[in-house]
Amino acid sequence: MPKKASAPPDPIETPESYEAAVAELEQLAVRMESGQLPLNDMLTGYRRASVLLAFCREQLDVVEAQIKVLDGETLKKWAQE
Repeated sequence: MPKKASAPPDPIETPESYEAAVAELEQLAVRMESGQLPLNDMLTGYRRASVLLAFCREQLDVVEAQIKVLDGETLKKWAQE
């Protein structure tokens, strides 16, 4: 019996984590770039991607603010060792 495809997430539903949002964004990008999605699914994917991107930016802003506090309000330039 073929496996039934899971329903796409609600475009407004908040992802569980930053990592989950990035993974879903990557999957969406692959599907959208394939050119095989119907127009309505493409629009739904675009809306979902916008929500995921806003979530990721918010999470990164929170982390940046935490790093500033840890570094004494001055965000230091990243240097790989």
